[in-house]
Amino acid sequence: MRIGLIAGSGQFPIIFSKTAREHGLEVYAVAHLKETDPALQEYVKGIEWIHLGQFRRMVSYFKDHDVTEAVMLGAICKTRVFLEVRPDTKALALLARMKHTHDDSFLRAFAEMLEKDGIMVRASTFLLPELLAPEGCWTKRKPSKNEWNAIELGWEMAKEIGRLDIGQCVVVGNGSVLAVEAVDGTDATIRRGGELGNGESVVVKVCKPNQDTRFDIPAIGTQTIETMHRAGVGVLAIEAGKAVVFDRQEMVTLADKLRISIIALNGED
Repeated sequence: MRIGLIAGSGQFPIIFSKTAREHGLEVYAVAHLKETDPALQEYVKGIEWIHLGQFRRMVSYFKDHDVTEAVMLGAICKTRVFLEVRPDTKALALLARMKHTHDDSFLRAFAEMLEKDGIMVRASTFLLPELLAPEGCWTKRKPSKNEWNAIELGWEMAKEIGRLDIGQCVVVGNGSVLAVEAVDGTDATIRRGGELGNGESVVVKVCKPNQDTRFDIPAIGTQTIETMHRAGVGVLAIEAGKAVVFDRQEMVTLADKLRISIIALNGED
């Protein structure tokens, strides 16, 4: 059996490819230049390197290798999209039908395009359910009363910007929203918010209310904790079952060392 992989940056595409191989799947990857880790080619059956926006080449590659199912994994630097995208006629036709290119709207349209071409998009975690965040406080330090108040406000605000398909993350401190995620991404949001928070801020990162969980669900890892520490942010709140967690034990160990609290909450409560 075989599976297609549309790969962005980060470790997720490599983790997935290793696991797929263990399950007896042949992975045929479409990787993005200046985004995807070149080490990916060591773990896949075949790989095609493309520029952002070369949709026709992507579809042709999958069809040439009889790929009828694919996953989308890894990040794409959104600011680079404005500078280095090379849309082909297939990409331009997709963009022409859209009112805006916010993340979820664009990815849904992209998935629909693939499925019309006979390539079904699978959930990013279908081979790796263990990466989904379990509910509870993972760290020795629990949020203080003031931090709980900030989490409550941040959760409401993060869900609202998610409903508007703007982003997934906010930084809150002293009763105010200090930073909202946009095209600059989570780490930049944490740095901006931390600078204003004077050591009294929290990060809330949640799934969008209407999120298609096949792709673009929140992801965190040790880098998130390192960025929070440098920015002076003391709490990370995420949504249980709706966030991907990389190197969880290493992440928790680092958070405990730095006195950072990590908590995964049930969004329905």
